[in-house]
Amino acid sequence: MTDFASFESYNATPRLASLALSPDGTRLVTVVSSLAPDGKTWQGALWEVDPTGEREAVRLTRSAKGDSSPVFAPDGSLLFLSARPDPLAKPGETKDKKALWRLPVRGEAAEVLRPGSGVGQVRAAGETVLFTSSAYRFTEFGDGDNAKRKAREDAGVTAILHESYPIRYWDSDLGPAYPRLLAAPLADITAEKVAALSEDSESRLSDEDIALSPDGKQAVYGHSVDVSAAYGRRIELRVVATSGGAPRVIASEEGFSFHGATFTPDSAAVIAIRFRESTPDSPYRRDLVRIDLADDSITPLAPVFQEEPDHPVVSPDGSAVFFTASHLGHQPLWRLDLANGEITKLTVTGYYSDLVVSPDSKTLYALRNSVDHPPQPVRFASTGADQDPERLRAPGALGSVPGTLTEISTVVADGRTVRSWLVLPEGASADSPAPLVLWVHGGPVMSWNGWTWRWNPWLMAARGYAILLPDPALSTGYGPDFIKAGWGRWGAEPYTDLMAITDVAVERADIDASRTAAMGGSFGGYMANWIATQTDRFRAIVTHASLWHLDAFSGGTDSSYFWMREMGDPLTQPERILANSPHLRVADIKTPMLVIHGDKDYRVPIGEGHRLYFDLVRHGVDAKYLYYPTENHWILTPGNSRVWYETVWAFLAEHVLDQDWERPELL
Repeated sequence: MTDFASFESYNATPRLASLALSPDGTRLVTVVSSLAPDGKTWQGALWEVDPTGEREAVRLTRSAKGDSSPVFAPDGSLLFLSARPDPLAKPGETKDKKALWRLPVRGEAAEVLRPGSGVGQVRAAGETVLFTSSAYRFTEFGDGDNAKRKAREDAGVTAILHESYPIRYWDSDLGPAYPRLLAAPLADITAEKVAALSEDSESRLSDEDIALSPDGKQAVYGHSVDVSAAYGRRIELRVVATSGGAPRVIASEEGFSFHGATFTPDSAAVIAIRFRESTPDSPYRRDLVRIDLADDSITPLAPVFQEEPDHPVVSPDGSAVFFTASHLGHQPLWRLDLANGEITKLTVTGYYSDLVVSPDSKTLYALRNSVDHPPQPVRFASTGADQDPERLRAPGALGSVPGTLTEISTVVADGRTVRSWLVLPEGASADSPAPLVLWVHGGPVMSWNGWTWRWNPWLMAARGYAILLPDPALSTGYGPDFIKAGWGRWGAEPYTDLMAITDVAVERADIDASRTAAMGGSFGGYMANWIATQTDRFRAIVTHASLWHLDAFSGGTDSSYFWMREMGDPLTQPERILANSPHLRVADIKTPMLVIHGDKDYRVPIGEGHRLYFDLVRHGVDAKYLYYPTENHWILTPGNSRVWYETVWAFLAEHVLDQDWERPELL
């Protein structure tokens, strides 16, 4: 049982990710992450879950370095990634990089391949294993890359020369080694047998967009194509024989990128997500397409579907495509019948991910989470609308949460319905109303539709707070017009939507309207800053990884062109920057603010946090700055996460509950 009043108990709750199903459908494997013995890191381990739901889950691996990314090979052996040392290697031979390991049906796991830069993505089918690994430019993968790597290390060189953009991604510097697509025979996965399938180019391979045909003879991958300095790159799809040879472009359209490719069972076509790139006048939009490899024709599969499809999976019998799409505060699984085009929403509630399909195409397995429960493996039928899946036995299941979950909504001026989850603590009533904290989600094109370990409302509920989790304009799950309502207008409709739904919440008898606060991270942090410039209705505001000076942010973020596609060039189109940048309105802030930022955050660079804190201090705002030199856009390590919550609790207790400030013990 997880005790949400104890952060130690919360942190000790096992966390599940990834699913893999054996070729015969009898074995289901997931990754369970738990606290390391020293409490400083997370360690992943592979666990086998009984697909029938009858037996308890069984742990398969144990490693101080952690294990991840399970993939079954056709012979039933289990491939996975781990940085654990190879027990058969000579001392000093094993590098601290993720290697490819193989766990046979019977026997112990053994390392099969450890490139100098480690292994990224892995796929297996037919007689082939497909994987990604980085190598230096102008070198051959293997010995040539290793020699270049050693020469730089011996010379003490860390410099990177960039000749194209981007140069960073989330919390990683790109280069000087860049990902390549590689293949090897499953029967003999050795460095000598590795074939390079993608060209030596600077940051062109989209290494998350790779697929292997069921027969193992073809691979599809995403390749970045330059558009312009202002609009960056788009991603086209290429197909290549896994035995080697020249790749062929199969999907390339101006104004579109392609993601999430997966082959049909006959290897004759590819199902993918076509992503319409955004412009200042139009939000981006996803649709589901089929690409026939015989003539490279592209056919839309669900042209009237109003939500944003993602993560397509084709049934083994080729009759259907399953996909996820956010919808009214949930992320259901959907089924598209390829014969008649009919779309069925298979599930009612929850957020689904990591879908796998049984060999006979009759049963689906996925990880399901919800706002009030972390991910757990579930089983349900591949047909039939609005199902409630059966939960399978696995670590990490919760007995209960400290409160209740409900929904509220309101109709705003332009006729849209704005809805929100509302978490109420135990005991909240008209006689004992709870203080309210408004939490604004990030994205911004996303939704409060699932469990979050980083911003967990139940930790707050255990301390007596009610948490409002709204989906304002720009949120997914409400159709394209809902997103368009806030496009390029972050300080307009998204803000007024948030205030409107907050008004509804504070009218409730079980909410104390005199004790409220607002919080947000990323886009939510931007909104927290904007709220601070527009109103003093809240007693405190917490802003994490937040945008502050939008002109400076335009060139500092790791994805400048993506940002400018919405807000425009600040030099030639400054109107939106001027209308939406909170830094221009700092003199209007009266509310105490807690600023939180990580130095390794490249999506919202640390300069935003530094400048925000300085501007608050010089304008006399009561402010504190929780700065993380080693964290990124999220606060990921257990100790730093604990301090994050403790500081937020102390800040809110001081300003919302009128208690004395108590500095967290470790700060």
